[in-house]
Amino acid sequence: MDSANGILDRTHCSIMADGAFIRHSKGLLKRFSKAAVLFTFVFIGFGCEDKHTLYKAYEDIEDGQWFVEKKFDFRFEISDTTQAYNLYYLVRNAQQYPYYNLYLDRVMRGPDGKVIFSRLDEMYLSDEVTGKPRGSGLGDLFDHKFVFQRNYRFPRPGKYTITIAQSMRQNPLPFVLGVGLSIEKTPNGSIAN
Repeated sequence: MDSANGILDRTHCSIMADGAFIRHSKGLLKRFSKAAVLFTFVFIGFGCEDKHTLYKAYEDIEDGQWFVEKKFDFRFEISDTTQAYNLYYLVRNAQQYPYYNLYLDRVMRGPDGKVIFSRLDEMYLSDEVTGKPRGSGLGDLFDHKFVFQRNYRFPRPGKYTITIAQSMRQNPLPFVLGVGLSIEKTPNGSIAN
């Protein structure tokens, strides 16, 4: 790259956008400055945000070794108690994960700190007979999105916390690379007045 004017000095450049590679010729990128390229990626990133997603967070698991003691707290704020939401676990694992299923404990605390619910959930990361991985994957990494609460209406406005922990017998649990939480508005999910 010519640092004086920000011109890319290559014949072709590959840009990854949502998993697809797009090839651009030298002529197309020649006139863009660093700021213009950065603006484009920021615009694409914000433009891809789902308008129904209230909250989405993801935590990496160090070295892909999830210890029983390691719990993840996801904190979010609810202002509209008439809106219904779907709540999802987000899980990323490597193909080498030794089990077909995963047990997760979840605890939700309300604005007052009291437990609203506490449950144990089982998810299937691969087919229990064939071992074929489920979820979307690239190489040997697989992302999963599991709904654990449908059409849920929060009882009052305020700040909530959902704590997620693994509940498998193996400690540490290998090849689980990350866990997250997504809270999404349901279409037409508000209570009519």
